[in-house]
Amino acid sequence: MTDDSATKYNAPALDKGLDILEYLSQEGIPLSQAEIAQGINRTPSEIYRMLVCLEERGYLTRGSNAGKYRLSLKMYSLSHRHTPFDELKRVSHYPMQNLSEKTRQSSHLSIINNDQLLIIAQTRSPNAVSLSIEEGTHFPLTLTTSGRVFLSMFNEKEKNDFLNRDVHYKKFSYKEKEEFLSSIEKIKKDGYRSAKSKITSGITDFAVPIGLEESELKAVLAVSVFTSSLDEEIKMEQIIEALKVTQAEINKLIGG
Repeated sequence: MTDDSATKYNAPALDKGLDILEYLSQEGIPLSQAEIAQGINRTPSEIYRMLVCLEERGYLTRGSNAGKYRLSLKMYSLSHRHTPFDELKRVSHYPMQNLSEKTRQSSHLSIINNDQLLIIAQTRSPNAVSLSIEEGTHFPLTLTTSGRVFLSMFNEKEKNDFLNRDVHYKKFSYKEKEEFLSSIEKIKKDGYRSAKSKITSGITDFAVPIGLEESELKAVLAVSVFTSSLDEEIKMEQIIEALKVTQAEINKLIGG
């Protein structure tokens, strides 16, 4: 633990437990009590009772290899129980398939996870050559079209909180920050964003917000297109219109 991570309300036992779980997850191999203690800058005696508790609760297991500790599947099980995002992913499946068939382009659905963009669903283009953005991939929030759309969905305080934590935004020049904030306001007005990808050259992204005003469930639906295909195979207006139709369908399915 560092001074930077200090919180208003201290919970030393919880801190130790979380330190142990995070360290074992980071290392990915079974470790002894002494190895874990060294890794989190504590003494073996400090973490003994916590290790016993975590093992009794099923978060840690010990094998025959000298009694070393490793994470069980309990954390995985807990993290994969039903959430609003599970339902969102389920109801979005067919509308997204229809979107990809209509536009002949790949589409993907993302949420915010740890201040980053997380892809939770994708559909591939029916074309022989297509883009693929795998589920589970994270992207910087401020470097993506979808990220800007996300920020347009939050109030001023929430938006600023995200930006104050974003390492990329902190490096922007004054002019770049002005352009960024201006683009957020334009998205609020237009209801979508289209722009060339800042991460992958030759790609243009189109994105719309998903979610209801009264709900905390927020996501972004996007279509990624080879820039060279625009106007030759499909027009920007067609993609935007198809996205808006799919947006309305998904919002209806989640209670809109």
